[in-house]
Amino acid sequence: MESWQTLLEQAYSEMELGYRSFLAQDQGYFPDKENYFNAFKTLPKDKVKYILFGQDPYPRPESAGGYAFIDTHVKTLFSATGLSKEVNRATSLRNFIKMALVASEELNKADTSQEALTRIDRSQKINTIEALRINFEKNGVLLLNTALVFTDKKSSTKHIKAWRPFIQKLLEGLEQQAPKLILFGTHAKALKQQLSLEKFETIELEHPYNHTFISNPEAHQLFGPMKLLEK
Repeated sequence: MESWQTLLEQAYSEMELGYRSFLAQDQGYFPDKENYFNAFKTLPKDKVKYILFGQDPYPRPESAGGYAFIDTHVKTLFSATGLSKEVNRATSLRNFIKMALVASEELNKADTSQEALTRIDRSQKINTIEALRINFEKNGVLLLNTALVFTDKKSSTKHIKAWRPFIQKLLEGLEQQAPKLILFGTHAKALKQQLSLEKFETIELEHPYNHTFISNPEAHQLFGPMKLLEK
């Protein structure tokens, strides 16, 4: 996190004092203080080429690991019958994996069933959520939520608003290297109204929760070359 230290301190200081006091107490929210900055610990600042903006952490402590889109409750991605039970229960992740397989032409968008998935050669495929995170970062993708902590659903808007000055300052500090911003769904797209993003190229896609994400050619064009499921 050393490469981020100065910028993170500047961005953190932009948030309201009362909210910073809440964060300093390190209780009543998750991920905890030790983990909500995890995305900055594993991807050096100068390696960032994209920022994938999620909304806020998963609403379960076992799933919220400090990275957007990475459900730490999920252990394995595949099973003998296709995708693992954990992935099949995680709609967005399930659709994302299917999209990546359609993009690599290993899966036909007309048939993304479990049976079709069993026919894919998985010998060179990753099989853990941690490996997926690492592959995102190898491609320079910073996995960042617009709120870095979660308490309860009704407070999500409050947290997103509280972190907004942090996100704005962070982006200002990245203007020179100009990472592309990947915006999933209506909330992330709302960032364009809430923040000054004129200096950044934005890639707007429907949220992977939507089944249409699997066959979206823009998603294929963006994520296909990243080979996110390859060892």
